[in-house]
Parts: sequence; C-alpha cells; structure tokens
Amino acid sequence: MIRRTLFAFAALALTAFSPVAAQEGRQLTPEETTLIQEISAHNSAIRTMAGRFLQIDTQGNRIEGTFFIQRPGKVRFRYNPPSREEIISVGRGFYVIDRKEQTQYAYPQDKVPLRQFLDSDIDLLAANIVAIDQSDAYLSLALQDETPAGVVTVSLVFDKETKDLVQWVLVDPSGAELTFSLYDVQKDVEIPKSYFYIDPTYRAVDPTT
Repeated sequence: MIRRTLFAFAALALTAFSPVAAQEGRQLTPEETTLIQEISAHNSAIRTMAGRFLQIDTQGNRIEGTFFIQRPGKVRFRYNPPSREEIISVGRGFYVIDRKEQTQYAYPQDKVPLRQFLDSDIDLLAANIVAIDQSDAYLSLALQDETPAGVVTVSLVFDKETKDLVQWVLVDPSGAELTFSLYDVQKDVEIPKSYFYIDPTYRAVDPTT
C-alpha cells in the first residue's frame, strides 16, 4: 500500500546518472557550493508547482498521479485509479489519506527530509547533506534525517541547466526504495485552497500497523 511507502518515494533512474555514494568528511568544492546556492535561490522563487509523477518501486511496479506544491509546506500527491490514496501536507505534517476507507494518519513534517524543498526560503546548504554526486546534466544531494521510524535518506536530483527538481529518492529505514520522477511541470500556477484540505471526519489510524 502507498501508506507504507511515505518515507520511500524513490531510487535513482536517470540513465546518465550514477547513484549517490557516501562521502563522509568531504568538503564541498567552491563550484558545488555555488551550484547549490543557485539551485536554492531558483526554487525559492517558485511559489507553486503542479504536474505529473511516475513512481516505480523496487519490484518494478509503476503508478502515476498528479502533484501540487505550494510553498511554504503544502503538498498534495494524488495517485491515479485504482488507488484511492493520496498524500497531503498542510504545513504541520504529512497525511496519508485513503478516500475509500476514509482514514488518515500523519507523520511529523519536521521529521521528513523532503521538507527542505518545501520551505519558503530554501537553503540546501543548511540541510544535513551526507553525499553529493553529479553527472554532466544532473546534481544529486543526499539529505538524511532521523524520523520516528528510523533514519531516512532523501536524494534530490536537479537539472543543472534549468536548476529544476526532476526526481527524488527516499530510502526508508528498512532500505526500501522507490523512483519518483516529475514531468509536465508547470510553475507559479493557481492552486485551489481545497486541494490541501483534509476531511476532519476521516478516522485516524496508526501508521505502524
């Protein structure tokens, strides 16, 4: 189920890009620092985003959907049928909603590394960067954080020319991975407030069960 993969949105699938490797103790080069600063500034200026995504899990299962992001802190991922689940954040946490079962459960937003990309003013240099890797076309930053479930790593993959986020990788404490790629992205679009609404009548459930 999607609700069991909130912390596992991705493994790298860019054909020209090699996976991030741990680089403990290595200092960023001046060129890397400048590029990360440019990426932070570029994405901070984007107040809203909308588009489509493709998610591929470790077994090769594929599912598509639509996403909406509004800074600071709001996001919605809606999976295409037959799934009835979606992930919504309203700035206080990430809620996994099951529209069929009418249930919801939450993870604290400050314990999900992806929050670094949802801030109003993005400063990736201030994040807990544990690895960096790049090809001619892409830069990947691996961020790590402690969560209620254990250590989670998210690798944000950016197009070096456009500075746009094109993919991210979330590896959960069990090592499970998913590929989460973005396409047909539109920037600075109007997003209805209702898209970030969580029905208070939905029953809260324990995400660990």
